[in-house]
Amino acid sequence: HVQLVESGGGSVQAGGSLTLSCKAYFYVPGSRCMGWFRPVPGKEREAVAAIYGDATYYSDSVKGRFTISRDNAKNTVYLQMDSLKPEDTAMYYCAKSAVDSWYSSGLDFNHWGQGTQVTVS
Repeated sequence: HVQLVESGGGSVQAGGSLTLSCKAYFYVPGSRCMGWFRPVPGKEREAVAAIYGDATYYSDSVKGRFTISRDNAKNTVYLQMDSLKPEDTAMYYCAKSAVDSWYSSGLDFNHWGQGTQVTVS
């Protein structure tokens, strides 16, 4: 049974940092795309960062402030969040793509975690 469990959320002041973790409780092939998402007005969720092999994607809103990485040996994906802003406040979800593909806005992510809350004040 596929399970993704996020952790590391919390409350922080503007300008602070948090590191989110997403632990996968199954074997995740290194070729799958893993992403971090958050809800945005007018959309269900947007991808803020994604990783596929050594390639990474960042939304314009977090580029230069967030860093995504993965440790395949630990089946864990991380999101280092620096220079946090109040507008980064959201529930953050990690997800695994259904197919072996680089990230695109149309890529299907078929497994999702329960989310971890980030609050920036």
